[in-house]
Amino acid sequence: MYVYILGGFLGSGKTTLLMKLASMYTKRGEKTALLVNESGEIGVDGATLKAEGYDAIELPDGCICCSLSGTLQSALKNIKRDIDPDIIIIEPTGLALPHKVKELVHFSMIDEDETYIIGVCDVQRFEDLIKKKEQFFKMQMSNADFVLINKSDLAKPGQIDEITKWMKEQFPDKPIQAISAKNDENLDKVYEMMQ
Repeated sequence: MYVYILGGFLGSGKTTLLMKLASMYTKRGEKTALLVNESGEIGVDGATLKAEGYDAIELPDGCICCSLSGTLQSALKNIKRDIDPDIIIIEPTGLALPHKVKELVHFSMIDEDETYIIGVCDVQRFEDLIKKKEQFFKMQMSNADFVLINKSDLAKPGQIDEITKWMKEQFPDKPIQAISAKNDENLDKVYEMMQ
């Protein structure tokens, strides 16, 4: 069983990416469970995901790496017991630290699983985020297995190159890919990175 954690600040496009990844795995015939921690964000909730045909659990009102850590561990055990999926995709709140979520996943699962963090950053908000929350953003991305620069369809000329350069300076060993989860640009490359 593989577990993917989508890490990134508020509004980075994690929910859109979550839906695309879930759809891709479902089309491949792999049983996929989704765990969404909304924490007051505007996004797709558990009921919407279930209406789309996905096994989805929503953990609202709190952060799964902090106040809801016990709830996350219980939810993961229940997912494993009741659904036994091939893939679990976790979307924490944009204020979560993905490596903390990964630690909780490892504590929760009965056997050792393949757990990966996908870092997601947003072309539109990147500059402001670095000015105001650079240290926090670096903590979110620091343990990512790879980083996606999302919303490439909204990028100004040269913006992707600037963000990629900054990312490579900060995280020289991480694969970095510009994508648009909204219009599927380079999502095929993301699927390859996840295999």
